[in-house]
Amino acid sequence: MRCLPTLTLVMLLGIVPTVATSADDRSAAEAGRQLAQAVYDAPNGDDFASRAIMTLTEKGHEPRTREMFTLRLDRSATERWLLTRFARPSDIRGVGLLTKDYPGDENDQWLYLPALDRVRRISSGRKGGRFVGSDLFFEDLRDREVDMDHHTLQGEGKIGKLVCKILVSTPVDPDNSVYSKRVSWVHPGTLIPLRIDLYQEHSKKPIKRLEVKRLRRIQGFWTVLDSTMEDLGSGHVTRITQTSVKYNQGIPDRLFTSQSLADESAETRFRP
Repeated sequence: MRCLPTLTLVMLLGIVPTVATSADDRSAAEAGRQLAQAVYDAPNGDDFASRAIMTLTEKGHEPRTREMFTLRLDRSATERWLLTRFARPSDIRGVGLLTKDYPGDENDQWLYLPALDRVRRISSGRKGGRFVGSDLFFEDLRDREVDMDHHTLQGEGKIGKLVCKILVSTPVDPDNSVYSKRVSWVHPGTLIPLRIDLYQEHSKKPIKRLEVKRLRRIQGFWTVLDSTMEDLGSGHVTRITQTSVKYNQGIPDRLFTSQSLADESAETRFRP
């Protein structure tokens, strides 16, 4: 999933701001939308499966690690389904989240809790809730189509030695996002945002930051292998390290239902 949500390198070395005229504003908006569309449309396979380690780090506490599996199926250019399942430790084993994004501003999310043997729907009002105590909001795991935001290209900046395009995205409808603004540093060679600063209403500084630490081309697709999401207020960090990845296995639709969410046996054969 290549949304300007949904998954940066090291540090920003410099941005050169410009003062735009109205014609410049239109040009920046057109260039911004084109870049956002290119990122959204970048090839990433018809389906995807990964094994990953999620590490939660909090000041003054020992890091906590979790093993997780993710399956993704793209049913069309704007319909994307995502299943995330935890395998360990024992207190979270079997917990699963199913996200089904449909064309337009429509989606469904269900959470399976083995301790209760219950699948419950996540309401759209909970998009700002934290996913299993991590720094990922439920919204961060949803697809976000290009037309849901206004986009502006604001020049270039560096992530380490890499020159990136700086893309500012703000919701067309402020009510359909917990974020008031996203500022993305997009690497033009891979079309992957290497850093995304996430703002909320009335916040002059970003509240969270997504950074890509490592990526590699696998089966012909650029793949993020190591990334962090940091709560810039508390310093709490969620790190996701992909240890195994497979594309285009022919993952079937039947694995992505609220009923199958309670039974992981069928999905295990597609795990890498």
